[in-house]
Amino acid sequence: MAGAKIADFRVSRFQFRRDRRVGDSQVSASQANLVALELIDDAGRTGLGFMQILFQPLMSESGIEAAFRQEAFPMLDGREPASLALQVTRPRGGNVRRMLLPFEEAIQHAVWDLFAQAMDLPLWRLLGDKRETVPTYASGLDYHLSDHDFSELFGRAAEQGYRGYKIKVGHPEVERDLHRLDLLKKATGDDGRPVMIDANEAWTAAETRAALELFARAGHRIYWIEDPIPRDDFDGLRRLRLACPDTRVNSGEYLDLTGKRKLLEAEACDMLNVHGQVSDVMRAGWLAGERNVEVTFGNSMLEIGVNMALALPGVRWLEYSFQNFEHLVEEPYVIRDGLIRGHDRPGHGLRLSETARREHRAAEPLTEATLPPAPRWERPA
Repeated sequence: MAGAKIADFRVSRFQFRRDRRVGDSQVSASQANLVALELIDDAGRTGLGFMQILFQPLMSESGIEAAFRQEAFPMLDGREPASLALQVTRPRGGNVRRMLLPFEEAIQHAVWDLFAQAMDLPLWRLLGDKRETVPTYASGLDYHLSDHDFSELFGRAAEQGYRGYKIKVGHPEVERDLHRLDLLKKATGDDGRPVMIDANEAWTAAETRAALELFARAGHRIYWIEDPIPRDDFDGLRRLRLACPDTRVNSGEYLDLTGKRKLLEAEACDMLNVHGQVSDVMRAGWLAGERNVEVTFGNSMLEIGVNMALALPGVRWLEYSFQNFEHLVEEPYVIRDGLIRGHDRPGHGLRLSETARREHRAAEPLTEATLPPAPRWERPA
């Protein structure tokens, strides 16, 4: 029933240990703190989105519900999902602010899910399908792993057929980064698949050039360097592009849509990194297409970015980081032979698992001592 309006919502709070400490040269996290947001329309359909807080426990579920009801739901209540998904807003004054909790991406996921369901189309087809699969690369979020665990993770990724590998760099001693590249080559059998590195803004432009030269002398060809220097140093990023023609500069992860536009205008990246906000990603893809810049997809919750990756022209990569969230939904996206597919059912296809809601929901904040162990889930071969 097209034309149905948003009538209600539900939030479910989750908190559990991760199966490993994830992070980069700047940050790390050992537990997952997530909220599943379900928007319900008056035809009984449910749109699903997720919100994640990385570095501290969320408030209680009742507090999250109260915050959403006060700050976000008045903008959604009684609205058609299509009008919300396609609207263009004009932020001014006090409207330019963050909500108490970062609900924005979860809202976009849930709204677009409802919109596509109302159109009886998978989201990736509604957005304008260009292909049916996208290659995935294995990303370890591995900076804090031991050498043994690092090698185990990427060895399994090679066996599972991922099409490339990305590791975290930016250690104060660049020789440690070189050591990890050596380990990666050994763990993956030097199989010729592309190798990417992500410094998370740890370096200066000069340090980036020196590191890439060191890696090249040691026999490591780097397909791209991601966020080597601060996100808004557009001049430095552009100079790196010109100085390091054998390695692509991938940037944009930390920038909003306005920042991505400025990055493109400055000709400061070879690849524009986008994530999960459906409306913003599609607009960023249009901007990148205008300047003939490739779009690549970083992490998005449960790989929901596959819907935009299948719809935008020229997309060749989507990141998969083994974050162990798949148990939260009934049917995760399928990754086989290093290729990810969208769902064929209407909407984005992800549905909250009632088993997860029953067994892993944590309505109140848990202490480190009372955190449940990491849920176990194995991706089918």
